[in-house]
Amino acid sequence: MSFKQLGRRLVQIFAVLIGISFLTFLLTYLAPGDPVRTMYAATGVVPSEEVMQQTREEMGLDRPFFVQYADWLSRCLRGDFGTSYSLKKPVLELLGSRLWPTIKLSLLSVFLMLTVSIPFGMLAAVNKNKWIDGLVRGITFLGVSMPNFWVGLLLVSFFCVKLKWLPVVSADTTFRNMILPAVTLAFAMSAKYTRQVRTAVLEELNQDYVIGARARGIQEWKILWQNVFPNSLLPLITLLGLSIGSLLGGTAVAEVIFSYPGLGSLAVSAITSYDYPLVQGYVLWTALIYMVINLAVDISYNFIDPRIREKR
Repeated sequence: MSFKQLGRRLVQIFAVLIGISFLTFLLTYLAPGDPVRTMYAATGVVPSEEVMQQTREEMGLDRPFFVQYADWLSRCLRGDFGTSYSLKKPVLELLGSRLWPTIKLSLLSVFLMLTVSIPFGMLAAVNKNKWIDGLVRGITFLGVSMPNFWVGLLLVSFFCVKLKWLPVVSADTTFRNMILPAVTLAFAMSAKYTRQVRTAVLEELNQDYVIGARARGIQEWKILWQNVFPNSLLPLITLLGLSIGSLLGGTAVAEVIFSYPGLGSLAVSAITSYDYPLVQGYVLWTALIYMVINLAVDISYNFIDPRIREKR
């Protein structure tokens, strides 16, 4: 990717973020509920209507929509996403404190997913239409069909309630407490990626260079790992970038089930408590993560496939 293309992508990212910020602010502005009443309710105070009206004026909530949006956007561009109504802390501080736990959980779940999907996907492709292929496809069909919350509840019931091997509540980010949330997230991803690996490897196995390598007597495992697998990485890396962006944006279902202190559980808490500044900051944070990850994936293409570098 040239510097000109990189600059164009950065401009696109900035423009998309502006559009997302406007839609997010508009939806929270139109959402039911009174932010001032919610803010006071979080402190246990029941103020009079005069006090709440004065607070609205001090916070600028009585001003026109576009004036409020311009003021909020200017503060966001300076790194000030406001203060949480319910937690009484800066939004950026809250998001930053929850990012590292989500990164740890995301990396562990991606690692588990790759260790399962790559070998089983390649095994199914090499043994196409055999019993092993049918078994792998059947298991992946089951994995894709089961929602994350159901998988998480099954894991809790078996490993926490019956066997008592692992804690039900993952209140901290120790490895032991991360096992079940990570397995819950990796389960559905493993099923999807196993199918993608199988499809990509099958497509490469039908290429002429594979037939030529076999004709020259090169061992099958060398063809598979040194030629077929590297050439099937591009579509997998694209999907992996989307998955990592989704995980870093917040794995809400698993985090809520296991009470894991990540971005997802923070977002759910903000939505249920009508904490609009925190919701707005979370949406922008998630959008930025998605776009940065996608940009990194596009840049990585130049190093993985020289043909793309030559075309550009």
